[in-house]
Amino acid sequence: MVTWVLLNGQPPENRQQMDIELFSRYFLATFFLMIGVLFSCRVLGQQQRGGYAVIHYGASRSGTWWHRQLFNLFRAAILGICVMRVLWPETDAWLGILGWLYQPLVLSAGILLLLIAFGLVSFIQGFLGSDWRSGIDTSHPPPLITEGPFRYSRNPTYIAVMLAQLGFFMALPSLFSLVCLVVGVVVLIRQAHSEERELEQLHGPAYRAYCEQVPRWLVR
Repeated sequence: MVTWVLLNGQPPENRQQMDIELFSRYFLATFFLMIGVLFSCRVLGQQQRGGYAVIHYGASRSGTWWHRQLFNLFRAAILGICVMRVLWPETDAWLGILGWLYQPLVLSAGILLLLIAFGLVSFIQGFLGSDWRSGIDTSHPPPLITEGPFRYSRNPTYIAVMLAQLGFFMALPSLFSLVCLVVGVVVLIRQAHSEERELEQLHGPAYRAYCEQVPRWLVR
C-alpha cells in the first residue's frame, strides 16, 4: 500500500491491489533470501563430498573474474533492497518505481516468472548432479553434457537466470530492477562467450561439433 500512496498520493483503489502489492513485497524478500541459503548449502555440500571446489571465478582480474564479481554485487544489492522494502517500505521512494507498470497483473506475472525460473534452474542443476559447476573447472573438468536441456541450448541455466531477472523487473518495476536486468543480461552473455572458449580448449573437436548442432541460446 505504501508504494501506491507514494506513486499516486492515495491508497490503492481496492483490497486486491493492496494484497498483491504486500504479497509481492514479502515474496521477493523471502525468495532471494532462500535462493542465497539454498545455493550456499548446495555448494558446501557438494564441495564436502567431492573434495574439490565447484565455484570457479577464473584467473584474478580476468574477464570471467570481473563478470562474477559484478554479478555477486548485484545479487547482494537485490537481496538487501528486497529485505529493506519489508522492514522500511519507504525504501521504494529511492528505487525509481515505474508507476505505469506497478500494477497487480504485472507484479503477479513477475512472481510467476521467478517461480518458473527457479524450477528450471533446480531441474538443470539436479540433471547435472555431481557434474554441476559454477564457472569452468580446469582441475576437475566434468564431461561434456549434450543430453537433456543441453540438447536445445548450450546455456540453458543462463536462459533460466535471464528469465528470473525479467521476473524480478516485473515483480518490482523500477529503475533499480531495470539496471539489474540490463547489467545481468550483458554479464551473462559475456560470461557465456568466455566459458565457451574455455570449453572448446577442454573438449576440442567434440565441443566444436556440439556447437554446430546446438545454438548458444534457443535460436541461432
